[in-house]
Parts: sequence; C-alpha cells; structure tokens
Amino acid sequence: MGTIVSVHSFNQKQAAAIQEACPGYRYVDVSGFETEEARAALKNAEIILGFNRDVLKIIYADDNQLRWLQNLGAGVDQIPLERLQSLGVMLSTASGVHPNAISESIFAMLLSLTRKVHAAIRNQQTQTWKPSKETGEAHGKTISIIGAGAIGTETAKIAQAFGMRVLGIRRTGESAQWFDAMHTVDRLNEVLAQSDYVVNCLPLTNETRHLFGGEQFAAMKTSSIYINIGRGGTTDTAALIDALQQGRIAGAGLDVFEQEPLPKEHPLWKLENVILTPHETGNTPYYMDRALTIVIENLKHYISNGKPCRNMVNWQTQY
Repeated sequence: MGTIVSVHSFNQKQAAAIQEACPGYRYVDVSGFETEEARAALKNAEIILGFNRDVLKIIYADDNQLRWLQNLGAGVDQIPLERLQSLGVMLSTASGVHPNAISESIFAMLLSLTRKVHAAIRNQQTQTWKPSKETGEAHGKTISIIGAGAIGTETAKIAQAFGMRVLGIRRTGESAQWFDAMHTVDRLNEVLAQSDYVVNCLPLTNETRHLFGGEQFAAMKTSSIYINIGRGGTTDTAALIDALQQGRIAGAGLDVFEQEPLPKEHPLWKLENVILTPHETGNTPYYMDRALTIVIENLKHYISNGKPCRNMVNWQTQY
C-alpha cells in the first residue's frame, strides 16, 4: 500500500475526496505535527502534498521513498529542483489557483495608486483633510503584463474592461486572448517605454533573477506605476528604491520582496508612493478547494498513468 502525506491541512470533506481518488493508498495528514510518527510518515511517503522544511529534509534524505511532490503553491524557487531531478522525483504545482485573487489585488493596487486612495487612507490616520491634485485615470492607458500565464491572462481580461491597451511578455512570444500584442523578453525595454502600468507576474528562475534593474526602470515612463506580485528576486530592490526616490517612476505596488519578512528598517516602508502587502495577494478562502481540484486530477492520472497530468515542472525552465 502506497502512502500519500499532506503537510498542509485539508478539511474532512477534502481529505475524503483525496482518499476516494486513490483506492489502495493510505492518506496521512501531518500538518501541524512535529512528531516521530509524522517524520516516519513523510520518510515513507510515495506522494507528498505541499512543501515545508520537513519536506526539504526528506528530499535530502538518502532513504526516502518519494516519487512525486505536488506543491500546493505555484512557485518552486524554494524547492531544490536539481536534487529532485537527480532522484527522479516528479514535481507539479498548483498553478491556476491564484488568478482571481491576485488579479483583484493587482487592480486594487493599480487603482489605489492612480486615484491616490492610499494617500487618503494615510491622511485619514492623522485626521488630515488634504484632497489630492494628482489623481489620474486608468481608463485608456497602456498596461504591460510581464509573464502572461494564468494570472497575467486574468489581469489582461480585466484591463480590457477599462479600455486599456494590453501588452504582454512571455518566453515563447505566442499570442494570447485579451492581449493586444505579445512579445518575447528581448523586447522588454521597448514594451516598458510604452507602458503606463507594468505588472510583474514572473516566477523566479536563473533567467528572471533581477530582470528588473536600473536599465529597466530608466526605460519606463516617469509617470508609470510598477506592480510586482511574482517573486521579489526578479527585481533589483536597490534599483527600484532609487527609481522611486529619484522620480524615474511614479509609484509601486509590491507584494513580494527579496527579503521576507521585510525588515522594519527597510526604506520601502517609508516611501509615500508605494503600497506594500505582506506576500498575501494569493490568499483567498477558496484556495484549498481550488488546489484540491488540481490535486485530485493529478492523483487520478498518477494512479492510472504513473505521473500527474497538470502543472508538471520543466527542469530547464524551472517552472
């Protein structure tokens, strides 16, 4: 009998669905437990659902039984890909869970920075009546979405409702619905120069690390707003701070950072033209239900075909 171990908590109904999808397998939930029994279950697991420090230890253990790791998040930059590849362990993600929540957060930041709602909220804290003379409009503007996956596509769809011109950057350059034009990354600076809003939806890979640096912020309009909901490491933080302080871009909405949690003394906290959220744009009460749909589909395919069918990580592209 094979063993499936989850390190994240599914409710009773969700756990029953997992067990039903895998007759002949034993399902074990070790979320919140740091016991010898939990560690033994992980060590003997054929399939692990989720990733944490305990799973990391199992990956590096020489005698683990792991054949497939189903990450319950979309990003894999914290997971040792080379080690999994060397072990012959398959890795899949929960990509597709986030589009609704994150696209809404993107537009919450975009509209707040454009209409100066963030400034009004800060003034409210000090009971200061200070109407802004610099409110703008998003309608009819140009937005570039860097990383045109599921989140980027949902964001593009919403942008079309504002009559925005939507430009995209993706590795293949292949066109996609809701985008007016799609380009490859070699045209990034050209796209940035046209954009009123730049939305970074990129995963963190060897190719995307510090993709946004001084050169890219210099290419952007001084009136442009930069939003990063992808990964903090895709942006050179020092270059971003310099661009914000020197007025080379107008503002930023940031949910991800090179260092998390963001230290209390970090200069980003005090910049008036920045909205910060603590890596939470993907949070939603529907998260585990949506993740479960992917997990069940992958489990059924694994049982019948020996591998998952959705969101298999490509070792070369690192996502």
